Amino acid sequence: MSGVQTREVAADDAELRLDRWFRRRFPGISHGRLEKLLRTGQVRVDGARAKASTRLEPGQRVRIPPLGAEAVEAPLRGRTTPTRVDERAVEEIKALIIHRDEDVLALNKPPGLAVQGGTGLARHLDAMLDELKFGARERPRLVHRLDRDTSGVLLLGRSAAATARLAAAFRSRTARKIYWALVVGVPKHRGGRINLDLAKGVTARGERVGAGKDDDARHAITDFAVVERAGDKVAWLVLRPLTGRTHQLRVHCAEALGTPILGDGKYGGKAAFLAGAPQARMLHLHARAIEIPHPRGGTLRVVAELPPGLAATWKFFGFSPADAIDPFD
Repeated sequence: MSGVQTREVAADDAELRLDRWFRRRFPGISHGRLEKLLRTGQVRVDGARAKASTRLEPGQRVRIPPLGAEAVEAPLRGRTTPTRVDERAVEEIKALIIHRDEDVLALNKPPGLAVQGGTGLARHLDAMLDELKFGARERPRLVHRLDRDTSGVLLLGRSAAATARLAAAFRSRTARKIYWALVVGVPKHRGGRINLDLAKGVTARGERVGAGKDDDARHAITDFAVVERAGDKVAWLVLRPLTGRTHQLRVHCAEALGTPILGDGKYGGKAAFLAGAPQARMLHLHARAIEIPHPRGGTLRVVAELPPGLAATWKFFGFSPADAIDPFD
């Protein structure tokens, strides 16, 4: 590769260490050489010097210096060239739009729809973004991501400039996110703040996040409040993550509160499944609202209604979404 280039960090690379991000793209570059490039400031993140352990966030730009002919850039796993999709799928994806203006699209993502491609995924949102241009010159870009099984507000920028401004709001934590969750059991306190560092690990079942105190652990903070409860079986929580770690809310509910999110077998095991509850194996976590500075000024607030499956469970336990208030206002 000749000449200085930049690469934008994608949503599915969130929280990845810079050295690992670099090795994915340039496997021929040794760790020693990368360390030298970092020491001399040749590799930078958003124009600033960085360390190998720097955690990346979506929308950041990585400066890549000339690496020589031997440094061949590897194809990125899980990324596919956008293709045309059938008309029914196009209509389905357009029906998810809950906000649209010159700079921003917001979707109410249903549970089960993957945001980006991966092994065994034939259908994902990234492959359909060309169908959401609506006459714009650029393909919309993902600003952040939601787990495949999490529903709710998902933001896209309609240009590179808009995406960069929105992503910067996420990085600076000026974006305000509110989630709803049903958990099995009732937390000991009606509300409070969870401050539990998280680290990624690899198990026989794949990547897993848990409480951690080593060098790879990331600071993670979540505010929570109990809205309603159904006896001692289920509670409806409002969650406000102040950091954006992978699976943060799921781990905080299961490990810090001792009340796993209903349907979250990955982090709650058998305790996450409640006999008799409708959709008991569906993850009951919903990105309810996002409030964020708009790229052109002012504030954008987007609210997503519960998908039908989750709405049925709320109703089953006698919870009414219409009665909800934001306890953090």
